[in-house]
Amino acid sequence: MSFAPESHHRKSIRLKGYDYTQAGAYYVTICVQNRLCLFGSISESVFIPSAAGIMIKAVWKEMPFNYEGLELGAFVVMPNHIHAIINIIDSYVGAGPCACPAGSAQT
Repeated sequence: MSFAPESHHRKSIRLKGYDYTQAGAYYVTICVQNRLCLFGSISESVFIPSAAGIMIKAVWKEMPFNYEGLELGAFVVMPNHIHAIINIIDSYVGAGPCACPAGSAQT
């Protein structure tokens, strides 16, 4: 099934006025552009990761070392998307640990 933007569209489920930088658990789905199966394939009901799929998993595991105040929850790589739960445990803007790149200037 190919992607048809006129029929495959979604409304944002984000809460208006909610500060998504605050501590909490966040469920994230990231899809590959045009839903191309760049992360791997399925063979006999088994996911076979591509080099890109292996890289995505490696980057996921490194995130807590690059982002202070971040804990990883569940994570799965699919052929054309990922699902993840990211836990922001501290998000003080301007002071203390932050779920922002380690060492970056905070505004």
